[in-house]
Amino acid sequence: MERIITMLEVLITDQETLQVVVIFLVAGTFVMFGLGLGYIFLGAIDPVRRRLGKVQQPTKVVDKGRTLVFINTMMGPVSRFILPQEEIERSKISARMVHAGFRSPTAIQTYYSIKFVLAFVLPILFVFGARWFPQLSTGRELLGALAMSAAGLIIPSIVLGRLLENRLKKLRHGFPDALDMLVVCVEAGLGLSQAIQRVADELTVSHPELAIELALVNAEIRAGVDRVVALKNLATRTGLDDIKGLVSLLVQTLRFGTSVAESLRVYSEEFRDRRTQRAEEIAAKMATKMIFPLVLFMFPGFFVIAIGPAVIGLIQAFDVLG
Repeated sequence: MERIITMLEVLITDQETLQVVVIFLVAGTFVMFGLGLGYIFLGAIDPVRRRLGKVQQPTKVVDKGRTLVFINTMMGPVSRFILPQEEIERSKISARMVHAGFRSPTAIQTYYSIKFVLAFVLPILFVFGARWFPQLSTGRELLGALAMSAAGLIIPSIVLGRLLENRLKKLRHGFPDALDMLVVCVEAGLGLSQAIQRVADELTVSHPELAIELALVNAEIRAGVDRVVALKNLATRTGLDDIKGLVSLLVQTLRFGTSVAESLRVYSEEFRDRRTQRAEEIAAKMATKMIFPLVLFMFPGFFVIAIGPAVIGLIQAFDVLG
């Protein structure tokens, strides 16, 4: 690093410009480090990326799996100190991880390991980078290190929340198509398991997240799990209210022996009505939401165009009279 600073001093004579360049280099190092950890976190645990990688580049998947095993092995001795001690808190985080698509048993350990590593590494990098800025006082340096440590604890939570929202959005977007196809397949004479498998096959390209979840239902049934339990596991993994409603309907249908096709048809119509009502509700809120943009951005320009020439004319008239 000192050699790089020396080379920059030869190329850049202005000290202020040199400081700006060094700041950008340090910031770029932080960004690349965060992106690297994020790539390891997402690529090693995300089941969708792992399955696609097995088809396209199997060797990379093996390397990612080894990286995950290495992280969990290194953090194993301290895992009991960094993991939440309360079972309720641990269950909440596990549920969020599952809803975000991370179903590995070690996902929660990897999540807290990344938070632990970031909380220690980022302050160290900040203190290391602050050596090239002697004007920084010790108090500011300590404050910056504490801020970086807090950021290391917060960033994984923000990333997990973003991934969870994106996955729920994708599942919600693909559910209407899956429901319509499921109704068609059941009414065509297929059994419930065969219909779910057919829908999963059809949605592989357009909605891969939902297709994987439906395929897991059939995989559990073939492994000997009861259909009711497999359907409830689907609702638990997705965390989507619409899918929970469908699962409750199917469970009651299987329990009481009513027609699956008729029940799905009724639920499909009710679901379509709810979507229409939801769209009407959003449209009704648009008028209220448009008030602030109109007042802040459009009305000032409109008044300038409409009243501006008249005001200029009045000013000129008063100048002539004066």
